[in-house]
Amino acid sequence: MRYPQFLQDGGRIGFIAPSFGCTIEPYSTLFDNALDTFKEKGYETVQGPNCRACDGIGKSTTPERCGAEVNDFFTNDRSDIIISCGGGETMCEDLPYIDFEAIAESKPKWYIGYSDNTNLTFTLPTLCDTAAIYGPCASAFGQKTWHKSVGDAFDILTGRKLSVSNYDKWELHDREIPEGEEPDPFEPWNLTEDFNMKVYVPEKDGVENPEAGAACDNGGLVSGNSAKFSGRLLGGCMDILTILCGTEFDKVKEFNERYAGDGVIWFLEACELTPLSIRRTLWQLDNAGWFKNAKGFLFGRPMMFDADGMGLDRYTAVTGILGKYNVPILMDLDIGHLAPQMPLISGAYADVSAEGNSLNIDMKLI
Repeated sequence: MRYPQFLQDGGRIGFIAPSFGCTIEPYSTLFDNALDTFKEKGYETVQGPNCRACDGIGKSTTPERCGAEVNDFFTNDRSDIIISCGGGETMCEDLPYIDFEAIAESKPKWYIGYSDNTNLTFTLPTLCDTAAIYGPCASAFGQKTWHKSVGDAFDILTGRKLSVSNYDKWELHDREIPEGEEPDPFEPWNLTEDFNMKVYVPEKDGVENPEAGAACDNGGLVSGNSAKFSGRLLGGCMDILTILCGTEFDKVKEFNERYAGDGVIWFLEACELTPLSIRRTLWQLDNAGWFKNAKGFLFGRPMMFDADGMGLDRYTAVTGILGKYNVPILMDLDIGHLAPQMPLISGAYADVSAEGNSLNIDMKLI
């Protein structure tokens, strides 16, 4: 695995928009403030040509232009690291125009983003053997006061830390705006919910599964209080992964073979998927052989947090498919769309430790 050089003091931070750009509120104002914040910290900022574009379908501009911007920033000396402007809907259409072979042969650079950016944070380690960061996009760095998760992401980009832990509170719903008031782009996250991790572990002899039953299929797993496992991190947004599966950009089989000795810790989250959609997605990825070397699973809180369907909730949607791997499954984690999110290095080796309601992920660049 290739690991890029960390951002140095006074370095150049590049911004590109392979998905949406920063053209509407609150993203435009937050992006401007992020640029100011980085400049105040002594960094140079470099904007790609698509950062302020909005003529594309589900993203900043055409797939050809998005692909060209990606190639330019990864293969030329435009910046030291790259931050995505935002998520979106159709970044997958960029992939045929991205020169992954040239990126694999160029000096590696850190790339950070999430959601639709799975199209790069997943393909960089699997196609280019280059680590990437699944974490906040540009607008998050525009907060007037950075949440600890945003600080964690920047600390990883600068090499100040490689371990992350869960946060105390999270946001289920945006704060309601009183009638007649304009939205404040700098309004902090509405952190009203307590972190509450769910741990599933393999059933041991003599331990009964209190949740077993036809309507609550936990795949032979039981609720636990602790789990420890290690492996190589890989994953992202399931909405995107299910699209990549089976295409020419699906090189998971090769990744599994390359790192068979390490095994894989899958980190997964969902944006628009219901529990039934999550179950179908996991069935597809499972039958494509993606999880054959799984050492454990880390699931973020899905955007459709309390949805159910035909008696299926977010837990049984997962455990009923993945329980057969007989490895720990941790759920409702700070990963993905319901802020805050732990930044994770896709491609890095990691030691995961869950104890009670505390989670720590120690990443190693080996």
